[in-house]
Amino acid sequence: MSAAAGGALRFGYGTNGFANHRLTDACEIIAGLGYTGVALTLDHDHLDPYAPGLARRTAELADRLRDLGLGVVIETGARYLLDPWHKHAPTLLHDERETRLDFLRRAIAIGEDLGAEAVSFWAGVRPDGVGEDVAWERLVDGCAQLVAPAEAAGVPLGFEPEPGMLVESIAGWRRLREALGAPAAFGLTLDIGHCRCLEPDPVPSCVTAVADHVVNVQIDDMRRGVHEHLEFGEGEIDFPPVLRALGDAGYRGLVAVELPRHSHAAPSVAARSIDFLREAEREAAAGRGTAGEREATEKETVTEIGTVEEREAAAERETVDVRETVEGRRP
Repeated sequence: MSAAAGGALRFGYGTNGFANHRLTDACEIIAGLGYTGVALTLDHDHLDPYAPGLARRTAELADRLRDLGLGVVIETGARYLLDPWHKHAPTLLHDERETRLDFLRRAIAIGEDLGAEAVSFWAGVRPDGVGEDVAWERLVDGCAQLVAPAEAAGVPLGFEPEPGMLVESIAGWRRLREALGAPAAFGLTLDIGHCRCLEPDPVPSCVTAVADHVVNVQIDDMRRGVHEHLEFGEGEIDFPPVLRALGDAGYRGLVAVELPRHSHAAPSVAARSIDFLREAEREAAAGRGTAGEREATEKETVTEIGTVEEREAAAERETVDVRETVEGRRP
C-alpha cells in the first residue's frame, strides 16, 4: 500500500526534544504545529514514574492527549532517571538490572493507561567487567520477562537497536527476537537515522526489510558512521524515498522526530521539522521515491561509530572522577 493509497503518514515529535518545557506545554505546541502524536520519554519532569500521584497524573495526561488528538508511544531512554551519576545505568546488562526491569514494567503499565501504541527500549552498553556471553544472557532473560506484561497490557514492545550498544543493528534485533522465540509482542523500533549511520543497506531497503515487525519509527537525519541526531537537511538521508517505503509498507504507527539535543530551540526546530516532512511526503506521493540523491545505494560497512559517543564516554569518565572527589570530601 503506497503513501498515496493509504493516506498521510502520522508524524509525531519526541518530548525529549522539549526537555525545558512543561509536558502539557510541549504537547500543546506539538499539536498546534500539526503533529498527530508524541513520543513520550518518561523523565524527571515528564510523567516521572517514581514521583507521587502517578495514577492521577497519568489520567490527566491521557485526557489532555485525547483532547489534543495526539497518539502516543512511550520512550524509556531518559538520562540519569535511575542513577543520578550515570546517564543510562543500570541497563538490562548490569548486575542491578532489576532496577531497569522495574522501570520498564512501570512504562508498560503507563502505556496501558495512556493507550500507547508501543513501549520502546534498548539493550544498553555492555558494562565493564561483564563478558559478552553474560551480557547476552541477561538481555535475553530481561526481554523475556517483559513480553508477558506487554501482552497482558496490549502494548507492543518496540526494541530499538542503538549504535554502540549490545544490540546496535537490525541483524542484532533479529538474533534477539529469535532467541526469545519470536513472540508477537516483541516488535522493532526503527530509527531512520541509525539506518544511515551503520546499516549496510540503503535506508529505504532497511524499512522494507523489517516493515512487518516495526511498531514505532523515530526519524532524524544522520551521517554515515556518526551517531549524532541532526535536523533534516543537515545529514545524508534522502527522505522522500524513506517516506515512500513506509507508505508502501502500509505502516500506520507514529513517525516521531527524534532530536534529543535540540531542546534549546524546541518550538522552532519542531516547526521546521514538520514543514520538511510534509514537503518530503509530497515529493514521495509525486513519485520521487526510488533512488536517493545524497546517500549511497550500495551496501556499505562501518568499522567504527564516531564523535558523539566518544565525547559522551569521556563525559562519563569525568562524572566518575567528580563523584569520587565529592564522596572523598564528605565527613
